[in-house]
Amino acid sequence: MRNLLFFIYKYHVFFIFFLLELVAFIIIFRFNNYQKASFLNYTSAVAGNIYNGVSNTQEYFNLRRVNDSLQIENARLRTYQITSYYNNNISINDINDTVYKQQYQYIAAQVVNNSVNKRNNYLTLNRGRLHGIEKEMGVISENGVVGIVMNVSEHYCTVLSLLNSNAKISAKFQKTGAFGSLVWDGIDPKFAKLLDVNKHVPIKIGDVIITSNFSTIFPEGLPIGRVYNHSLEAGDNFHSISIELFTDFSTVHSVYIIKNLFKQEQQELEQLIPVDKK
Repeated sequence: MRNLLFFIYKYHVFFIFFLLELVAFIIIFRFNNYQKASFLNYTSAVAGNIYNGVSNTQEYFNLRRVNDSLQIENARLRTYQITSYYNNNISINDINDTVYKQQYQYIAAQVVNNSVNKRNNYLTLNRGRLHGIEKEMGVISENGVVGIVMNVSEHYCTVLSLLNSNAKISAKFQKTGAFGSLVWDGIDPKFAKLLDVNKHVPIKIGDVIITSNFSTIFPEGLPIGRVYNHSLEAGDNFHSISIELFTDFSTVHSVYIIKNLFKQEQQELEQLIPVDKK
């Protein structure tokens, strides 16, 4: 307390001067309309900038919550798309039963771990058995195919990335329907190879490649990439095709896991097919 009193006594001239200046400004701005209006306009502008800055800061910190909400909504909307339903239209004597039955569900997830610079790359997602995730479910991003669920725990799952030497996806040309197998050659994470496309199939640079219907993992028609270049050597029966992938694996963050509700039924039926003996 003594130090405070000594400080005030030492600088009392400054405090008196400051007090008188404050009183003078109050008198000026209170009894002069021009100065009063100018002061109010200035303070309003400063307050507006402060409020705007606070609002922008709050919006920035709320982006994660908003993004999660939008992703969940997108997953719900994908589930309602016509491509997520099985056409169950049966016409016998002009009697129509239920036309469409849901075949695919979409579950929103976030990438918590990812690699792109290895020969065999994997992703880890923050969804697991508690969220209904099972092995061999497809994973896509907003831009295209990402990979296939490999292992599942209670809260997480690992995904066999498309950038993996063990990944092989059935794909086809959007225009012609000609199909092949999409694999990664381990060189560039932006490109993959489309194999087993017959030499008689016409190919153009820029042709869009999508998922085929020869899979229980992905619905037909999901985007994969576009033809970057192709060649056909003399004597070869198949094209050599390089595909530029739509998915940028170095930045992928929000994904969707696809659940095929008819998968088990199809697999159980196909297991009854007799194996050819050579």
